Amino acid sequence: MPHPELSESMLAELRGAVRGVALLPGDPAYEATGAVWNGMIDATPALIVRAADAADVAPTIALARRTGLPLAVRGGGHNVAGKGTVDGGIVLDLGDLRAVEVDPGARTVRVQAGATLADVDAATTAHGLAVPIGVVSATGIAGLTLGGGVGWLTRKHGLTADNLLAACLVTADGREVTADDDTDPELLWALRGGGGNFGVVTEFTFRAHPLGPDVLGANLVYTPARWRAAWRAVERWTRDLPDELTVITTTLTPPPLLDAGDEPLLLVGAAWASPDTAAGERLVDQLRTACPPDDEETGLVPWVQWQSVFDAAFPKGVRAYWRNTSFDRLDDAVIDVLVRRGEEQTWVGTAFDVHLMGGAFSRLGSTTSPFPNRGARFWLNTYGFWSDPAQDEARVAFVRGMARDMEPFATGGQYVNFMGQEVDGHRLLDPSVMFGRAVHDRLVGVKRRLDPDNLFRINLNIRPA
Repeated sequence: MPHPELSESMLAELRGAVRGVALLPGDPAYEATGAVWNGMIDATPALIVRAADAADVAPTIALARRTGLPLAVRGGGHNVAGKGTVDGGIVLDLGDLRAVEVDPGARTVRVQAGATLADVDAATTAHGLAVPIGVVSATGIAGLTLGGGVGWLTRKHGLTADNLLAACLVTADGREVTADDDTDPELLWALRGGGGNFGVVTEFTFRAHPLGPDVLGANLVYTPARWRAAWRAVERWTRDLPDELTVITTTLTPPPLLDAGDEPLLLVGAAWASPDTAAGERLVDQLRTACPPDDEETGLVPWVQWQSVFDAAFPKGVRAYWRNTSFDRLDDAVIDVLVRRGEEQTWVGTAFDVHLMGGAFSRLGSTTSPFPNRGARFWLNTYGFWSDPAQDEARVAFVRGMARDMEPFATGGQYVNFMGQEVDGHRLLDPSVMFGRAVHDRLVGVKRRLDPDNLFRINLNIRPA
């Protein structure tokens, strides 16, 4: 039976207006279509509309407005907080819109909203190009971009959002609009990190950059006895690195699929975004000399392989809870937290990454994007990836504990794509605090113009008033 707010006539009208499918609870494809990446998210939408093309968006929006039911918009469905679904509401699923078109001469890439990072990389690598994107290839391009987009090219070319040139979207009143520097630069600014607050983006146009197809990748591996020395060496090493080298450290007990033993490890990962491989090797050797690793894997690797190395640890249905913060210090007090918390992880199922920021990321600010705290030197993401519901309490507690221990060193700013769902009354950060008052007020102005009734609110919500 349909939701009380969804009459048979409404459903018939919708099905006549869209080329995609409209699924109710109990329909054969409902369960598979409704599942999102994070297995901790348990929602039963009243209706799922699996769009066949961009023309299916406006009728679905119209139905949400007519019924008053909450509307969730899903691209790749990889949002850790589960914002791609909603209990008792309508889900607009764009997962079948996955086309990627590359213009190698202009170095631009047009991407539909349901595409994954793997879709983008497969298309661009064929032309010796890359768009700066994230680090797990099953992630959807839409949510990644609208939240910012941190990955292996961030220091060289900025966030995914920084490379967004244009977007096509459908507004709350059903209009199809384009945001670019000529038609609506203020909306384009808001889309570069302000989330899905302003409409349903159906297509993105990105700037692409020469890369690959192979890149110099390095993973220097340290066992716990070497961690303090390694962190101190990393602190010195990262002071003067060129933009071409992006560094992400990971502390975890490796999943069995990585065949790396069963004790926690510190992996210092580095990717060199330049054809001058020898220069990159010299930089990696500086760290290797300062603190010799217990093991390492260094060499040329296909870009698409480097981008997907941790995919198997994050399959659809994994249970996930994340927290993040920015910080600038890597002194003994911070190292004490990183070592102590890392050594606690004698299980498979939680980890934390420290991203070296700076470079192109730091040179951009609120005039080009609302992304918070461009001055951060490091960004910490603490995350869980377990499968047994019986482990929920312990794994969530570890992530929260790590976040609590790092609070004294936080320098302000949260990255929405690294923020987990609300659990046990813990609330997501107020967006006015996250973005800062001036940037938040500017976002409110765009929201008020395009979505005055706050139809698009299943997100880190920018309220219109």
